[in-house]
Amino acid sequence: MVDNRYATALVIGSVLSLLAAVYLSVAAGTQHWYQFNSPTIKHEAYNVSELREKFINAANGVNGDYDYEKNYSDAMYRLNGTLGLWWRCIQVPNQSHWFISPDPKLETQCVSFTLQDQFIPKCKHPGNIYLWRCQFLLPLVSLALVFLSGLVGVCACLCRSFTPTLGVGVLHLLAGLCSLGAVCCFLAGVDLLRQFTTPPEGVDGSLGWSYTSRSSRSLCR
Repeated sequence: MVDNRYATALVIGSVLSLLAAVYLSVAAGTQHWYQFNSPTIKHEAYNVSELREKFINAANGVNGDYDYEKNYSDAMYRLNGTLGLWWRCIQVPNQSHWFISPDPKLETQCVSFTLQDQFIPKCKHPGNIYLWRCQFLLPLVSLALVFLSGLVGVCACLCRSFTPTLGVGVLHLLAGLCSLGAVCCFLAGVDLLRQFTTPPEGVDGSLGWSYTSRSSRSLCR
């Protein structure tokens, strides 16, 4: 049996676990983990179209093109690209008229990956392939553990037992370690990408809000 204080604590913990599952899903599913800031360039139609075509072809595997390091990085370096676990995005000028505007409006164009796409090798270097797979598998494991801990807490409340509380804590600890591992794999992958494909002069990168949310969540555990 468990008194009202413990029951209240379990209910609050279970609700927070379910909210954390939603929070982690949003953080893992967005594309703002890492963003490149490109200098202002003249968006010649030919150059932008060529970069965009390579970017899309690399994602769709046209002609067996899975050269992630080359085609993805070229487009993202020069077109203010953003990286996510399931998304890659670039900003391209929106030319809706027959003439080229001197200051065109930019629109975001993204490509997404299905679960099957994630297992297809897209990198030349084996280290990048393993990091690619770990950085999207570990968040899924973390999300499953958080959701499971919430269910365990709910079951503990329904069964009026305080014993499963220790299991809830262990599940949260493992979920935090998985989140931290995903963050480390992502950072290592970005570092290897910058080593194998040197960014053009004036291009710098910064961590996005999705990465910050994920890392802070893992540390809070």
